[in-house]
Amino acid sequence: MNAAGVLLAADTVGSPAVNISIFVAFVALTLGIVLRASRNNSTAADYYAGGRSFTGPQNGIAISGDYLSAASFLGIAGAIAVNGYDGFLYSIGFLVAWLVALLLVAELLRNTGRFTMADVLSFRLRERPVRTAAAISTMVVSIFYLLAQMAGAGGLVALLLGVEGKIGQALVITVVGIIMVMYVLIGGMKGTTWVQIVKAVLLVIGAGVMTLMVLGKYGFNFSDLLGAAVDNSPKKDGILGPGLQYGKSEVSKLDFISLSLALVLGTAGLPHVLMRFYTVPSSKEARRSVKWAIWIIGIFYLFTLVLGYGASALVGSKTILAAPGKANSAAPLLAYALGGTVLLGVISAVAFATILAVVAGLTITASASFAHDVYASVIKRGNVKPDDEVRVARITTLVIGAVAIVGGIFAIGQNIAFLVALAFAIAASANLPTILFSLFWRRFNTRGALWSMYGGLIVSVTLIAFSPVVSGKPDPTNAAKNLSMITDPSIDFHWFPLDNPGIVSIPLAFLLGWIGTVTSKERSSREKYAEMEVRALTGAGAEKATAH
Repeated sequence: MNAAGVLLAADTVGSPAVNISIFVAFVALTLGIVLRASRNNSTAADYYAGGRSFTGPQNGIAISGDYLSAASFLGIAGAIAVNGYDGFLYSIGFLVAWLVALLLVAELLRNTGRFTMADVLSFRLRERPVRTAAAISTMVVSIFYLLAQMAGAGGLVALLLGVEGKIGQALVITVVGIIMVMYVLIGGMKGTTWVQIVKAVLLVIGAGVMTLMVLGKYGFNFSDLLGAAVDNSPKKDGILGPGLQYGKSEVSKLDFISLSLALVLGTAGLPHVLMRFYTVPSSKEARRSVKWAIWIIGIFYLFTLVLGYGASALVGSKTILAAPGKANSAAPLLAYALGGTVLLGVISAVAFATILAVVAGLTITASASFAHDVYASVIKRGNVKPDDEVRVARITTLVIGAVAIVGGIFAIGQNIAFLVALAFAIAASANLPTILFSLFWRRFNTRGALWSMYGGLIVSVTLIAFSPVVSGKPDPTNAAKNLSMITDPSIDFHWFPLDNPGIVSIPLAFLLGWIGTVTSKERSSREKYAEMEVRALTGAGAEKATAH
């Protein structure tokens, strides 16, 4: 099917009846998995960490399922289709980030923690203030990440069901949020993990099939595919080189560096990824799981290169940007161009399952952090029954679900790969410096941790709030509209020129952690640091930590 054919169908692509049927089948399948897994949820370790019963390969597949979100499938494919080379930079950044996670944090975190990131940060520091800060950071990062997934769900379902306007997409986002909450309330981490495993397998197979179909149309010659993409793009050769999105001005060059820092350093600070390391029984399995994740994620990101340029060649950027969901519609429109209604329904259902699995993982991470770190450890000072802790986690799930729904409605129309990059910037600013200082700097103390976490969090969120992401980015094709979250051009309160705050907030968070430490009279315990170092590097005592 040519681009014109897809354009005519852009308002309601394929058959809504077929699309709904496949969607319902996928949701029923995944809910069945969640219900089956929930039968064994009898302890807090079962709810938070899946009973630590997953092998390295299983957890590696689940990690890739957690990581390969709507941003990876819908957002990056759309970014490449529209901006070519510059869009592929997201794939490179997301993949390289795993080397940082593997080399610096995966095994060390598994050896020193129990359920959450705060277990590590509070190991040798004052527990209550550090756990509170870590919980706040975890919830903020998770909510920003959730915005991207919910916005992707709204655009995807709007495209497939012909839902018009923001009100229709808002209803879609609300339904997604309700299903997400059901997953977490019923299945906990164990059910969520199995959903992520199934979703990862389906996503990689679906993307692989589409990649082969795209290459098959051009005799499996990637050069011919690139030539067709150039011919069908209004930007011609521009999509093969850098500069369409970044590099046109000094500000955009700085934005690119800022984005790169956020992508490469953000993964090692993402709470929902870090929490996955606690679902395996040992540090060896944690290391194996990251290796599996790197292979799966790396292969998938190679697929996105073909899918993005394939969408540019077979659909066209004008058609993609005119569809509901804009750039996020590239992959579904490509599926429709390749295989019609059935392939579109299957691929879109896989994308929908991707969104559901990722938002469930994010939600359980945020709710577990509040229940375990704030309620159990700070408010109750450890004197709490596991059942009460899990009950609070479930109540928190409802609150986070409501916040995600409201935020996702405001984020409708934004490129979700870009929105996820903001979450990465916050994670790299608020979490990573404190994690690295805790693991590798003996003198690091409580004031340093609090200054680093709160400072990185406040600076990154403030810069985002007053950046062109929120207001003041004019649409070059429509003077009456902004490309920001606030689309009204008369509302412009931005003063920070960059879209991504990483270049400022990440170094500043490291600096604040150092300043807070050296200006404090507090001296951290040598014995505690030695114990943490031995446990982190050798695994000695790790099993004792998980048995509390």
